[in-house]
Amino acid sequence: MPEPLAIEIIPLTGIGEVPVGADLPTLLATAIATSGRALADGDIVVVTQKIVSKAEGRFVSLDEIQPGAEAIALAETTRKDSRLVELVLRESSAVVRAVPNVLVTRHRLGLVMANAGIDRSNIGPGNTERVLLLPIDPDCSAAGIADGLHDRTGVRPAVVISDSFGRPWRHGVVGVAIGVAGLPALIDRRGDQDRDGRTLEVTQIALADMLATAAALVSGEGAEGIPAVLIRGYRWTPAACPASALVRPLEEDLFR
Repeated sequence: MPEPLAIEIIPLTGIGEVPVGADLPTLLATAIATSGRALADGDIVVVTQKIVSKAEGRFVSLDEIQPGAEAIALAETTRKDSRLVELVLRESSAVVRAVPNVLVTRHRLGLVMANAGIDRSNIGPGNTERVLLLPIDPDCSAAGIADGLHDRTGVRPAVVISDSFGRPWRHGVVGVAIGVAGLPALIDRRGDQDRDGRTLEVTQIALADMLATAAALVSGEGAEGIPAVLIRGYRWTPAACPASALVRPLEEDLFR
């Protein structure tokens, strides 16, 4: 039997409000040092999407959005701000569900989520009409953070960019990975055998989503103010693959 894992989930505190253009690798390296630790090989840094989007300047003011006819009609159905609905449509490739107080779309990245991931909570002081979009390329953002941490510390950790998703048949949100660098977002176990010698036929492990949810136990979803987490002690061997590998292709969508 393999030795059981002993995994640490360490909050990275003191990062504070992240401004547009912030040097995230430096902020993270400082927070890791402040925690009394140094990055080590095999470490995983989980960073919330929100501070990545803030640093990348993904703010939009609803004052600048002129809703079109489709957005106005959907706003009446969903009882949402028509300017927000217009922005959701611009960020999306398809509307999946529109009912009162709910607008679920397929984001241009392939992610099926409420309001195309556009957020108004915990986005900092200032214009109350501001909203925050997802990063343009979260996998690329994760790789940039990993490279930056390597430049500053000499160690290149794996990086997961996390967000919170609801589930269609269960209450509550869980952490999911929308960007990954340095580890396999998805581990394909098909063809392996279980303890009884039976061949696994459909088992694929959403490793990056599991790590994102583990990190959310520490980072929280409200006013905790912990936008990054260090995970230490988890071991993996498969080659790296991006978070985009987690998105089920349209032709495999079982519920359309």
